[in-house]
This record gives sequence, structure tokens and C-alpha cells, in this order.
Amino acid sequence: MEPQPTAARAPGAPAPAARAIETVFRLESPRVVAGVARIVRDVGIAEELAQDALVAALERWPRDGVPDNPGAWLMATARHRAVDLIRRRETYARKLAEIGRDLEAAPPAYDEPADPDDIDDDLLRLVFTTCHPVLSPEARTALTLRLLGGLSTAEIARAQLVPERTIAQRIVRAKRTLAKKNVAFEVPCGPDREARLGSVLDVIYLIFNEGYAATAGDDLVRPGLCEDALRLARLLSGLMPKEPEVHGLTALLEFQASRTAARTGPDGSPVLLRDQNRRRWNRMLVARGIRALERADATETGAPGPYALQAAIAACHAHAYTYEETDWRTIATLYGLLAARAPSPVVELNRAVAVSMADGPAEALDLVDALVAEPALRGYHLLPSVRGDLLSRLGRTAEARAEFVRAAGLARNEKERELLLRRAHEVAP
Repeated sequence: MEPQPTAARAPGAPAPAARAIETVFRLESPRVVAGVARIVRDVGIAEELAQDALVAALERWPRDGVPDNPGAWLMATARHRAVDLIRRRETYARKLAEIGRDLEAAPPAYDEPADPDDIDDDLLRLVFTTCHPVLSPEARTALTLRLLGGLSTAEIARAQLVPERTIAQRIVRAKRTLAKKNVAFEVPCGPDREARLGSVLDVIYLIFNEGYAATAGDDLVRPGLCEDALRLARLLSGLMPKEPEVHGLTALLEFQASRTAARTGPDGSPVLLRDQNRRRWNRMLVARGIRALERADATETGAPGPYALQAAIAACHAHAYTYEETDWRTIATLYGLLAARAPSPVVELNRAVAVSMADGPAEALDLVDALVAEPALRGYHLLPSVRGDLLSRLGRTAEARAEFVRAAGLARNEKERELLLRRAHEVAP
């Protein structure tokens, strides 16, 4: 079975300390893996060395105290181990020639701040590496969520609705394939870059979504993942300024990130869109989203792509200062265009929500009922959640309550589950 991105508690490490260390590692592991992969040129070995750094932290931090910059400490420890590994190899001279003289200098001390630009570049290299066409789309997704999203094998399996063993096998085979094919750890140029662009955009969006609405766990939001994904999207916009979908994705993430502060209450519970205090939306990020969407429109030579369409939908929400002012008819139209461009049961479900606001819940319920038999939505908690909302608005409270209870049973995030059970209680006859 593929090892998980956490480690067992080291002897002598109190359980609370171990949990705190593992939380830090979960936040920092993408940067550590990316930084070490630049040295060893192998994502599998890089992940193992990052794990070694975690074990060292579990052994030393409870005794010596947590360093001022724990991320830099983990990076320095993993880099030291990477250098030692390469020096032990018989091929050290060849490896040294490949990576230049960087290894001759001692790695920075753990309290030396890392260069943010280097970190960003390494993360971008890691995204392009994990999105290499030698891997299947499913393997790219699993490996990227593991290395950049910091998800465990079990969490990825739940998110992808496939058995855990299948995900573990995909990750192991993907790392072996990258090593066997000697895939370069780089941001490619020209046609190679364009060939991977679609996958890169998709996985950056997946990373953001995992931060925006965590698949599992006690917290609804993981801001660090959102920040990493948004930073990568902005980097890509500078790297490929003539690609409209790059700007479309960047715009979408800017708009989505602008709502972060308003999406949860003081106790971390979710706040529905209609109940959010829009004065807490970050207007600077909204302005950045508008500019990015304008760049997408200016560089587009044909019909807008899926990310540009989603960004246009998000812009409609951003332009409305209250929930009641939202232009739901335009949103429903945009979802129709998105469904034609990138057909998906989830898109159809979102279109049904927009239709319910533009034309009423009865027409939308027909659209949702047509999705009930969709295999892809069988374990998707938002399907019964949307259906429960529509039934509640139609006055069919008993049916609505049953749908909210069913949705809560499918939800894997504790905060979402609590919200759904609360809604079930509120519509109880």
C-alpha cells in the first residue's frame, strides 16, 4: 500500500505535538517535495525525503521546540538528505554535472527564509512534471492531489469516488513511470508546454477546490492550498500571456478567493452564498478577477473556453452587491453554454440551481430529477442537498428533510455535514 503523507508518532512525541507537526507538514509538503525534486529529479524519491524530514521533526521538535520557520527547517532537512543521497550514489559525478554547482554550497540553515520566487517556480515545475503525457489523466490527477494537494490516498479515493487500492496503485505506477521515462523536472517550452496546458489548468483548479471546500476533515477551508493554486495560476498567466484559458482560470480563482473570508462563520461553519456578508468579499481580488477576465476576452479568437465561462459566472456574483441583485438569468444562460462546451452532470446541477432562481423551483426540480440516475452523482452529496432545497421551497418539507439527511450521510466534511443536518432540522414538519 502506498505510504501516507503523514507519519506515525515518534517515540517520546506527545500526541498533540505530533498532530501539530503533521499539520505543519501537510501545509508545507508540496513546497518541500517540489524543492527537493529539483535536486534529485525524481518525484518519488523527493516525497520519501520529505517524509524523512517529517520523521526528523517528530523526533526533534517536541524536544528542542518548533523552529521559527518550520517550513524552511523541513526544506533544509530534506535538501541535506537529498545532497547526502546523491553523494552516496556512484553516479554522483554525472548528477553533479546535470544540476551545476548548486550542490557544492551548503543548503541554507533552517531559519533562513526561502526565496518565494524559487518556491513558486519549483511548484510550477512540479505541476508540469506530474501532468506529463506519459501518465494517464487519472494518474496525473491522483499524483498531483497527493504531491501538491497534500491529500492522503484515502482522501483522494473519496474525492475521485474510486477504491483506495486503485488510487494507491495509480500513484505508485505514476512515480515509477516518471522515473523510468526520465521525465525532466522543468517547465517545458513551445509545443510540449501547450500539450500539457489543459492538464495543468485542471490540476491547479483541483488544488484550489480542495482548499476552497475540503473533501474531508474538520475544516471547510484550507487557505494554503487556495493561495498556492492562485499563485500558480498567476505565474502561468505571466508565462503564457496569449492563452485565454490561462487568464480565464486565473480570473475564476481570483473571484472565488475573494469570498473566502465570508464563507465561514466564527466557529468555522459554512455560510451559504445567499447569507454571506458581501462587504467581507475582497474587492481587490474581485478587481484582479475582472482584469484577468478582460485579458481572457481580449486574447480569445473563438468561443470562450470552460474556465472563461466559469469566470464569467463568478463575475456575475461579484458584480451583485446583494444576493437579490444577482443576474440569475444570465448565469443560467452561461451555464447552458458551459454545458454545451464541457458537458458534465455537475454543470447541469449548477445550471438547475440558476434556473431555480431565474424561473422558479418547479422547473429546476425537473432538471435535478433527470440527474438522479447519473452514476457520476451517485455519491455526490450536493445532489440531494440541491433537491432538498428545491423541495423545501415548494413546501414539500417532509421530502426535503429526507433529502438533507441523505446529503449529510454522503458528506465527508464535518462542517458540511453539520450544516446539512441543521437544514434538515429547520425544515422538519
